[in-house]
Amino acid sequence: MQRQYVSSNNVRSVGWEGNTLEVEFNNGSIYHYHNVSQTEYRSVLVGSVGSNIHRLAKIHTYTRIV
Repeated sequence: MQRQYVSSNNVRSVGWEGNTLEVEFNNGSIYHYHNVSQTEYRSVLVGSVGSNIHRLAKIHTYTRIV
């Protein structure tokens, strides 16, 4: 999955494919957030990326990959 770099204190890059949001944090960890729509992915990129991902973590299951 290709990710794009974002301007955030905690998040390095994000990508979306097949309803999976992939997030790489500045500490090197990578998480997959499941069942994320493309609309939700686009909303993550608007405003505070870190806050938006924190919000998604409350409503979507996720898995730590690395």
